[in-house]
Amino acid sequence: MDWQAHRREAHKLGRTQEYLKQLVYGGNDGIVTTFAIVAGFAGAAADGVAQIGGLAVLVFGLANLFADAVSMGLGEFLSLRSQHDLYRARRNSELHEIKRNPDQERMELFEILRQRGLPAGEADTAAGILSRHPDIMADLMMTYEFGMTDPAEESPLLNGLSTFLAFVAFGSIPLAPYFLLPPDDRTFLLSVAATALALTSLGLLRWSATGERLFRSVGETILVGSICAMVAFVVGWIVGG
Repeated sequence: MDWQAHRREAHKLGRTQEYLKQLVYGGNDGIVTTFAIVAGFAGAAADGVAQIGGLAVLVFGLANLFADAVSMGLGEFLSLRSQHDLYRARRNSELHEIKRNPDQERMELFEILRQRGLPAGEADTAAGILSRHPDIMADLMMTYEFGMTDPAEESPLLNGLSTFLAFVAFGSIPLAPYFLLPPDDRTFLLSVAATALALTSLGLLRWSATGERLFRSVGETILVGSICAMVAFVVGWIVGG
């Protein structure tokens, strides 16, 4: 059975849910990182910064946006690749242990099943049956003994690309006013508003995908982004002023 297709059709699990982690992680970091450049320049009061103006915001903002987007996308790619490698190595080791010391592994599985609520007799029976199927037994041990789930259905390439695209798409929003208007206080306020809108949109995306409470999904996203933005502004004000 194609379980990915089954999840989409029978359980209405869409692409947003599948890549929610990458969208939220990349999007939030893109918004905050880019706005940090805007807020840092706005908070700085040095004459040199003021003379460079909007060009500096765009140059540093775009350079930072794409450099960090590539870094995060490749980081997600390498992270998931490493997770694949670690899972395979650990599972192969578990299969070796099942073959080398079946009684000990059977006892461990019995304890796992018993701790998860099966009566001792049923746990012993289930462990005996599963011990005759090493692959299934290894999968259960990976999940319940090591707390590791099989990442085979997750693509490092697609996850990395999703993180990159989310970072660029959301991270470009705080810079948008500086493409259209001169770098003054009004433009900065528009950037603040655009950043708030981007964070709200990301929170709504999270709410739509998870079904959690609207206030929590949007509120947490805005709160985290606002704290980071405020830190950037204060640092810029301290250094530049």
